[in-house]
Amino acid sequence: MRIRFFMLLIILLAMGSGSVSSSGKPDVFLDTESLLPPIQTWSGESELLMVAADDPWISPAERTGLSATPGYDETIGWLSQLVAASPELEMVSIGKSLQGRDFWMVIASSDHAFSADALSATGKPLLLAHSGIHSGEIDGKDAGLMLLRDMTVAGKRKDLLAKSNFLFIPILNVDGHERRSAYNRINQRGPIEMGWRTNARNQNLNRDFTKLDTAGVRALVKVIRQWKPDLYLDLHVTDGADYQYDITFGGNGRNGWSPAIGNWIEDVYRPAINAALSESGHEPGGLVFAANDMDMQDGFLTWSGDPRFSNGYGDAIHLPTVLVENHSLKPYKRRVLGTYVLLAETLGLLAKEKDSLRQAARIDRLRQPQSIALGFKRNENQVPENVMFKGIKSERYVGEVSGAEVVRWTGKPVNESIPKVYIAEAKTMVKIPAAYIIPAVWSDIVERIALHGIEVERLAEPLITRAEVYRLPGAGIAAPSNWTPNPFEGHIRIDPGEPVKQVIETTFPVGSYRISTDQPLKELLVLMLEPQSADSFLQWGFFLEIFTRTEYAEAYVLEPLAQKMLQNDEGLKARFEQKLASDEGFAASQYQRLMWFYEQTPFYDRNYLLYPVARIPQQE
Repeated sequence: MRIRFFMLLIILLAMGSGSVSSSGKPDVFLDTESLLPPIQTWSGESELLMVAADDPWISPAERTGLSATPGYDETIGWLSQLVAASPELEMVSIGKSLQGRDFWMVIASSDHAFSADALSATGKPLLLAHSGIHSGEIDGKDAGLMLLRDMTVAGKRKDLLAKSNFLFIPILNVDGHERRSAYNRINQRGPIEMGWRTNARNQNLNRDFTKLDTAGVRALVKVIRQWKPDLYLDLHVTDGADYQYDITFGGNGRNGWSPAIGNWIEDVYRPAINAALSESGHEPGGLVFAANDMDMQDGFLTWSGDPRFSNGYGDAIHLPTVLVENHSLKPYKRRVLGTYVLLAETLGLLAKEKDSLRQAARIDRLRQPQSIALGFKRNENQVPENVMFKGIKSERYVGEVSGAEVVRWTGKPVNESIPKVYIAEAKTMVKIPAAYIIPAVWSDIVERIALHGIEVERLAEPLITRAEVYRLPGAGIAAPSNWTPNPFEGHIRIDPGEPVKQVIETTFPVGSYRISTDQPLKELLVLMLEPQSADSFLQWGFFLEIFTRTEYAEAYVLEPLAQKMLQNDEGLKARFEQKLASDEGFAASQYQRLMWFYEQTPFYDRNYLLYPVARIPQQE
């Protein structure tokens, strides 16, 4: 019976579009609407953006009333026809996926400027937006197709391209997009079928902005380097809690690595876009993350993302970046139309606020901080600010299956004052060095650094200098509990513990890589190379070899050697006796006792637990 049950389950899942099981009963796996919170009725002015059913340029999603989204081939086919009919548009491949699909980007310019240099020469502000970095969250694709049509062949919004340029990547995770199913994202209302979160190797592109494992993010970072957009929008859909807002968005905060940009997003961008969305019948809000991961009883968090995420990366490289999160529990139609309004109004705002935006970015790029925060955390001593929140009333009950508390959303709107908790305090501050030195044997790390546009110098002659190095006694084999037990994004994550800094006089040989911090992306460089940064190459597991000991010594050698050392060094003897008296575990372990002596001999491996990236300190 057990085997027959699982065979039936596999058949049902493979059917995908069927709503009735072989027993004649409804397919419980497709009846997700009954599992979701009650839906609120909605209508808005933005519904007028949809064209009539007989319009020759109706988009594939509009044909379904914005209930379904087209596959990759249909999307690119429709776009190709639009580009062929529109002199303002050009479509280029910016790379290929693991499964051989192109990452397509549409260039929209009323000046027919279809290269990076030509676009820059127009003097107009440039917006870069992409959809589908998580390809189940695909609202931006269908909104973008509608907007591109209306700015060109439909003639409705040509005013937007008169004063702004637009780069649009409809699908970034193209392989995940084609893992389409009615069974993806159980907690999201539409489209009917949607793509998968990760790519064909199960890599999450929105965790990849520093390490650059994926072809999709490598292509995107290359676009950012070459085309130099003024503003970058990353279009997503939320998971999690229920509330009234249908479209939420924000940058990386006022206190991040680009504070002037953070202020511009909050003081200039947010008010204008909020007003436009509200006028169109939408309910805009800031990014929402439940403080307790369940409901709003404990308030909600702001978020300053690490540079593995798009908003954290943009913050670190001083590129104005806005993360857009449509609310997953709102119907697909409402979400797509809200995204259309946001994209269109952003292009219009850029035309008006080009100078103020560029000035904010210029201020951040010219900053010369002496120290940098390696990430941000909640200030536990700060009393949260209470703000008005447009929520949905929730209840909690004990689940019969789980035996634990579960949230039930009632569907009843409630406006209430709740805590807003800021994630804005520096986790760790470090002084920015003059340069980093990376040995030639770690050239793979250097290659990834260079992909970001950071300049790297290879030493043509030896460099004799004073340098700082880190030892990591609390990481690796010395503290195995610090190792993440399971891989994360294809890597073994490393907790470096508390690094111990040492100052040395050394010679770096020919072929070593010197990377100066006197360049525009110095903050990103520091965040990739300081061990305590959550997105350092060390924490991503690119230096696993330094945690392996390869030379050993046996007790029959170490016991007589230790006796000789004690006889010849009274200071050593005093330290050993003090260690015996103060450390019971050490006193009871033959291994620890003998290793203590071994570590103080010239036979011991001095490179064990030594982070191979050196710092050249600033001259004082």
